[in-house]
Amino acid sequence: MAALYADYVADLRTLFGELDRRPDLFQTFDVRLELAAAGGLVVYETKRRKGQTDSLYYGRSTESGDNRQLSQASAFAALDRFFSLGQFVALSGEGEARALDAGYPHCAVNFSYRKKGQPSARSMLMVFVGFNDEADALQYVSAAEDRSAFVMERPCRGAKAYEWK
Repeated sequence: MAALYADYVADLRTLFGELDRRPDLFQTFDVRLELAAAGGLVVYETKRRKGQTDSLYYGRSTESGDNRQLSQASAFAALDRFFSLGQFVALSGEGEARALDAGYPHCAVNFSYRKKGQPSARSMLMVFVGFNDEADALQYVSAAEDRSAFVMERPCRGAKAYEWK
């Protein structure tokens, strides 16, 4: 059975909200979130190094294929809606393309940060697929051709996907 990540994503949602609303609490950060949902893509990218912050927020619809700039609030809202879903599974980094179904929202999360006063930085690299509930998640995994595409055991410590380290 695939590992379930609702608790992990709930904590990530809290951290992401804190970063979005209070970036001054962070010494450094490098965050790139790519959400594919409802036939489109939303990207939230922000980085702080040496006191300088650079950010980029954009979306792309599959119909036009053109990128268009989004407001920070719009990009955040789309990602926050995804993070509020009921259950998640994570991709292992092996055979992902065969495991993804465009009918289900999924989000690539590359998140590194160091809060002010913390002795070291933390980072994670994961792709989450979101579901309404655990039953939907388990049905999705059981229908997949290649179950090795999913993280089966937590914590995930692979080369292409890993939880906080």
